[in-house]
Amino acid sequence: MQSRGTPLSGVFVLEPQLYSDHRGHFFEAFNQRVGESLLGPSLADPSSDPSSPPPLQFVQDNQSHSKQWVLRGLHYQIQQAQGKLVRVVAGEIFDVMVDLRRSSPTFGQWHGEYISAHDRQQVWIPPGFAHGFLVVSPEADVLYKVTDYHAPAHERTLLWNDPALAIAWPLPPDHQPVLSPKDAVGTPLAQAEVFP
Repeated sequence: MQSRGTPLSGVFVLEPQLYSDHRGHFFEAFNQRVGESLLGPSLADPSSDPSSPPPLQFVQDNQSHSKQWVLRGLHYQIQQAQGKLVRVVAGEIFDVMVDLRRSSPTFGQWHGEYISAHDRQQVWIPPGFAHGFLVVSPEADVLYKVTDYHAPAHERTLLWNDPALAIAWPLPPDHQPVLSPKDAVGTPLAQAEVFP
């Protein structure tokens, strides 16, 4: 597996080694040792002591199915912050993360990556980020592994179209995304709870 950095501190795109022959193909989607060696210090939870990052440990797999122009996010948990390893098993999405770690050099900045079932790339989003995605294919199935359990009491939603963030969602002209009621009324960054 190979990794490349992004403009956001601690966010990486992972690309697996593909083995192909006349039967089809095979690839290793996750490997604990490789993951820890590639991701290292980005594993630290900003709400805990970062002096000794924990081992990479996923406790839950989540999968969603969405239609075109559905926008999910931007979600985070202010306690029990989740690291997420995101991949697409069908279709294509524009995956977005926003750095909410006040001590980070990239605090308040966003980054987006197109990922698809075809390219097999995965995005590692460490704890301390808001995350969301827009489905750009007719439909998409997204699988993401998380490092802590869902904690509804600590769940927060950042406003997807906050002018201060100015996220360049790849929507067609004059087209609005399909949103849940919760996502439609997210909190702007200036008023959001953030990490130390």
